[in-house]
Amino acid sequence: MLPRSIFLTISLSLFFLLLPHPSNSLTTIGVTFSASTANSSPHPQPLDSVAKAIGSLKLTAVRLEDADPNIVRAFAYTNITLILTVPNFMVAPIASNRSVALQWLYAHVIPFYPRSIITTISVGNNFLEASPEFATVLLPAIRNVYTALRNLGIRQISVSTTFSFISIMANPFPPSAARFQDPVSETVIGPLLQFLRDTNSSFLINIYPYNLYRMNSEIPIGYALFQKHPFNFRDDVTTGVRYRNLFDSMVDAVICAMAVAGHANIPVIVTETGWPSFGTDSGEVEANQAYAEMYLKGLVAHLKSDFGTPLRREGVTETYIYQLFDGEEVQGARPVRKWGLLYPNMTKKYDVVFSKSAGNAEQRAFLTIAAWYFGIFVLTKLW
Repeated sequence: MLPRSIFLTISLSLFFLLLPHPSNSLTTIGVTFSASTANSSPHPQPLDSVAKAIGSLKLTAVRLEDADPNIVRAFAYTNITLILTVPNFMVAPIASNRSVALQWLYAHVIPFYPRSIITTISVGNNFLEASPEFATVLLPAIRNVYTALRNLGIRQISVSTTFSFISIMANPFPPSAARFQDPVSETVIGPLLQFLRDTNSSFLINIYPYNLYRMNSEIPIGYALFQKHPFNFRDDVTTGVRYRNLFDSMVDAVICAMAVAGHANIPVIVTETGWPSFGTDSGEVEANQAYAEMYLKGLVAHLKSDFGTPLRREGVTETYIYQLFDGEEVQGARPVRKWGLLYPNMTKKYDVVFSKSAGNAEQRAFLTIAAWYFGIFVLTKLW
């Protein structure tokens, strides 16, 4: 029989292990909202109704593709954080003249901040793909917006830009082999990473497993959809890391590429991700509502799990689902996809719970009760 002192030591150690410990903060889950998409509906919804709809989904963050001042105002006093986007056509003028950056801030930020909780400004969205010939103006524009904010006494809003995974990544798998594409790796992304580190800002990137799946027929559909099958994984033979979903693999590819560029610890925000529920191209059979719901449920469960990615324990700091509303089809236009969480009439399309996991709370409650009973058991034995 164990001596009394050893029994007490072991028992108390187990007792404290059973106690619930505060975990790292979960990834913030948000949604992208585009006024142009919402207004394409025959019956566009009032902006205050849009803010209420986002609140009803239990989402705590919104990324605005077009920072219409009326939209920014609609989120005042809502406790919903905002990422604003400077449109691509404004990047070159802002780069050439800081007063243009100030004018933009006076129109889109100053009248509403801090009542509207603006956390980040993205200077352009996928600017390198949209205007590759103007790549060299991107960082000067970012610097001018950052300096203009500081000159106005605003230090809590970070400044970055948004990239597309497919347009900037080379050799995305295995993640350990990933690199940023040349020549932008040296001319744009390297200096940008240094700026992000110096200003404590985040790297913003759009990550669509659907698009990579469409480009690579060797990727299993279940791997892209977070499905937990026995052989549903891919191994990085260089690092020995096993990946069980395509999203993590893509995020870690970005992290490896940043490490190669000399900046491994910059936070990552996924500014767009999702799965289309419909596509007008008849060849896109995977663009359907069942798969879209699988992806969203798998993504949200993964983000709530607080497991991060294999290479980064904290994972991504924020993830924004693209997008809030379905757009309307335009007859005769190029093929389109529908990504919305809501139909144009604001009814829900999916049964997905975006709020913090009740399961985690239940688990903590169970552990607390178990620890309490275990403590009573130990004290009984000691008496």
